[in-house]
Amino acid sequence: MDCIELKNMVFHARHGVLEQEKKVGNTFTVSLKLYLDLSIAGQSDHLKDTLNYAEVFEIVKKEMAVPSNLLEHAASRIIQAIKQAFPRIVKIQIRLAKMRPPVNGEMGEAVVVIEN
Repeated sequence: MDCIELKNMVFHARHGVLEQEKKVGNTFTVSLKLYLDLSIAGQSDHLKDTLNYAEVFEIVKKEMAVPSNLLEHAASRIIQAIKQAFPRIVKIQIRLAKMRPPVNGEMGEAVVVIEN
């Protein structure tokens, strides 16, 4: 299956259970693997025959602006919004990472990976 990957989109958002996370926010990265047939675009060289990743970015940006307690919830919302806008997508894999999560120690990121 063909795939378009959008890697390491960066957002400041207010996802988290703790009040401080909701108030101050944190940095998040989103990476997507979008599975769909790209054979027509490979022949036509026309944007209409593929996936406009600028439009996908705007969907992710809009969904990241809506606070969620859980990364799982935010990731699932992003998947559903993309699938609704682009029904040609067969499967999506999302990697949503919270940078420097609030733990009693040092951690680079907390990540959820969901396929749907």
